[in-house]
Order: sequence, then structure tokens, then C-alpha cells
Amino acid sequence: MFRSLLVPLDGSKLAEVALPPARALAEATGARITLVHIVERDPPQEIHGERHLTDASEAERYLQEVRRQYFGESATPEIHVHASATADVARGLVAYSQELAPDLIIMCTHGRGGVRGALFGSKAQQVVGQGAIPVLLVPPAVEGKEPPSFTLRRILIPLDGSAAHEKALPAALELAQAFNAQILLLLVVPTLTTLPAEASGTGILLPGAMSAVLDLAYEGGANYLRRQVDRIRAGGIACEAEVVRGDPVATIVEFSEKLNADLVVLSTHGKAGMDAFWARSVAPMVAGRLRRPMLLWPVREDQESGPGG
Repeated sequence: MFRSLLVPLDGSKLAEVALPPARALAEATGARITLVHIVERDPPQEIHGERHLTDASEAERYLQEVRRQYFGESATPEIHVHASATADVARGLVAYSQELAPDLIIMCTHGRGGVRGALFGSKAQQVVGQGAIPVLLVPPAVEGKEPPSFTLRRILIPLDGSAAHEKALPAALELAQAFNAQILLLLVVPTLTTLPAEASGTGILLPGAMSAVLDLAYEGGANYLRRQVDRIRAGGIACEAEVVRGDPVATIVEFSEKLNADLVVLSTHGKAGMDAFWARSVAPMVAGRLRRPMLLWPVREDQESGPGG
């Protein structure tokens, strides 16, 4: 599944935090790596507090140096510079990735967290929203320190019982096998006070009926996860699961810390900006608050129908 990895770099140390995960994934899966730079039209003098790459020849030299530094003199990663300057780097990256056809894009989360991150999104989330290629988002390194090493021991996969959100499972299982990691499944059932907007009115008007519905959802979620656990364990992968009540976004972030997850895997409908905020789309809101690597797996509308497992 992971045969080709694409790492976009803009010349900053911040973006280079994606390199250790790319190297670790390539070593574990045998995938090839491509380092790419998209030349920006009328770029700022600095990017993330560092001098910005301004032309194709400078970007070529930079990528060669990064390849030598992170992968050694006999390094095999390919180098590509998209020399045609573009005003929209995210859109340019999506177009270029369609040409190179990687299985995964690995990039640092440059955007701010919190409400602003949910409303406006980062370049990484824009790439997810515009494309159909999975994206591994890596949080920035601690200022002044080298990018941390990357390993997978625990992979957290939030599910909701639908077939659409199982689309990322095969990729997560492949990673678990490659790294001998444990799978942790999480299903969050809302409470009356954390219902999504489209159901909150019913919860206010008919709290007793809605409570009964949520109780059934909890029971159904527990049965659903038991089936998933049995199936995953049958494949020789260690797996645990838990159903909890609460706000999905806050609970996923909380459990990622509680379980010390090395990776969170989420299917996403690609909504970014205002659409994601008003639709309460979970993935971009989690991405704005998570401090751990996150694999976003795009789901098309025609993949959303049907109940899960």
C-alpha cells in the first residue's frame, strides 16, 4: 500500500520535521521517497523565520543537501523541483502530487491550532481538502531542537461504526504489521450536551428519548468494536478497543495523550475552513489540537454509504 512517499519542503527547519517519519516509513515498508519543492510566485523574504527559497536552482541545491544530511551519501530519495512558480502552494502541491502519484504525502502542520486553525486551516489541511492522497501530518519539533525520531508502538484509530471511516483501517494495519505496533480502537458516543448541531434540537426537546437513543448507540458501538477487534487479532495484530461518552474531538485528543499514541489515524471528508467548522467535521478540528502525528485518509462521498462491519 505504501510504495511511494512524497515530502514537500520549503527550505525551513519546521518543514524538515517530516523527514524522520519519511525515513522510518521507507525503512519499514520499502517505500521510495521523493523530496519536492514548489516554487512560490512573489514569495516572502522569510518563511517560518528563515530565509525563503526563491528560485529553482537554489531549491535544487537545498534538496540535495537535505538528502545528504538525512539519508547519507548513498541516499536513494528522488528530488523534484516544481519550477513553474505558483501563487497557491497547496494547490500546486496537489497538482504536482497527481503527476507523481505518491501513496502518501508527509508534511509538518504549519497552521495555528484552536478555533483559528479550524476556521482557516493550514496548508496541510488544504492539501487534504483538495486532493485524494492520504496525508501524514507531523507536529513541529520543539524550538531549537532537531526533529524527533519516529517509531510506531501504539496506533489510535477513532471509528464511528460507518463503512466510510473504516477506509483507513487497511493502511493502519499495514503500518502495525511493519512496525509490530498495537492497534487501539476508539468509538465516541455523544452525550446530551455534546450532540452535533443537527441533533441538539431533538436532545433539548426530547431528552428522555435522545438518552435512550444514545444508550443504544453505546451498546451497538461496543458490539461493533468487538467484531473489529476479533478481526484484527485474527490477523496476528495486537488490538484493544474502548467505547466512551463525550465530545468526539476533545475525547480523541485526550485519549491520544492518555494512551501515549504514536499515531492517530482518521478518515476525513476533506472539509476545511468554514465548512469544517459549521459541519463539526472531526478530522480538521482534531488536527488543530493534536500534538501527535496524524494520518488523514480522504473519503469520497460515494464511499460514505453503508453501515460498518
